[in-house]
Amino acid sequence: MALFDEVKKYLRIDASDTGFDGEIQDLIDAAQMDLIEVGVDTLIVHAVSIDPLIKRAIVTYAKANFGYESDSADQLNESYLKIKIFLMNNPDYMAVVP
Repeated sequence: MALFDEVKKYLRIDASDTGFDGEIQDLIDAAQMDLIEVGVDTLIVHAVSIDPLIKRAIVTYAKANFGYESDSADQLNESYLKIKIFLMNNPDYMAVVP
């Protein structure tokens, strides 16, 4: 299943509902860019077969930032931050700097 479709499923949006597709794609792009900005390897972030921890980070970011109001947004943002910190401190996920 493609990352977009999985994020949409986790947001509990029916696959046939395309009204939020732009926002969902923007959230995925923003999460990926945020991870890359802190040094996570671009190839890992954009891999066809996505790493489960990268996927969890992107899904958590999307759930925290989707829509206007969420009772759990603060908790989800905290969870995303913890995953991001782990990824940026784990050499297996870091970009190789020549």
